[in-house]
Amino acid sequence: MSDASALAGGGLTPLGASKDSATGGRLGDKVFRGLSGAAGVTLLVVIAGIGVFLVAKAIPALRADTTSFLTTKQFLPEADSPTFGVAALAFGTLMSSFLALVMAVPVALGVALFITQVAPRGVAGVLGNLVDLLAAVPSVVFGLWGVAYLNDKIVPVSSFLHSTLGWIPLFGDTGERYGRSIFLASVVLAIMILPIIAALSREIFLQVPHGNREAAYALGATRWEMIRTAVLPFSRPGITAAVMLGLGRALGETIAVALVLLSNFEITAKVLGPGGNTIAANIATKFAEYGPTGRGALIATGLVLFVITFLVNLAARGIVYRSARRFEVEA
Repeated sequence: MSDASALAGGGLTPLGASKDSATGGRLGDKVFRGLSGAAGVTLLVVIAGIGVFLVAKAIPALRADTTSFLTTKQFLPEADSPTFGVAALAFGTLMSSFLALVMAVPVALGVALFITQVAPRGVAGVLGNLVDLLAAVPSVVFGLWGVAYLNDKIVPVSSFLHSTLGWIPLFGDTGERYGRSIFLASVVLAIMILPIIAALSREIFLQVPHGNREAAYALGATRWEMIRTAVLPFSRPGITAAVMLGLGRALGETIAVALVLLSNFEITAKVLGPGGNTIAANIATKFAEYGPTGRGALIATGLVLFVITFLVNLAARGIVYRSARRFEVEA
């Protein structure tokens, strides 16, 4: 046993270190532990405070509602008999976000894999910077681009989807194909969340141990087989987290969706038709127009969005945890 080990085992200060420095280190640990704990508690208090605020502001409006808040499709909080519901808004929010994920995730993962596994170093650096730059573009810019440019360009695409895939209810006949639809909003959302998912996935793929890739090549794997057997399994928990962060951005997006969607409160699986609305967009466009009851109704819908986002993040944490545990067992 060395002298340093003996001194450490006896609770004595090692040679070359003063007792004051050891005491200062322990004090620093206590301060750091206290600050970290205070930060965690503060975060919980803030989240709880937001929830309490939403509930307190929503209760008076919910009491004034003459119909069922969860199932009613109309939103008329300023009428003589207030009628407002979150059903159509929640449907539009979930539908547009889900379609955005379907379109964005394959492209984002492909971009991330190309940057990290295929592209030469110089090209990968340029593409990585462009992805980061695209992720920093304000959402209002995407909304203006969607309503001023993409609105007209999406009509032929909608017509093509209906003529070729009209047997699927999603692309069924709506009487007329419009640009300002749930489909257009989903395309804009997909473009918005694509760089977020791609940037996070790129960083995750870069964390794959170099030995894993070399081992796959040593066993005779092709590049795709190496990606499928060495890169993707190791990155599965991180990819799930990146996708869920993109979903959270899509669920809460406000300005871009408000610019490209018409205010239409209906529930339909036909995404090529006019109208549709989301919770966040409805709050942004109507909050200044309504009185106390109407604003309370909007806050009530915001409470529903808060719960949806919380449940999505909770599910994401569960998926990431199970994926990480499964990977540890397989490894």
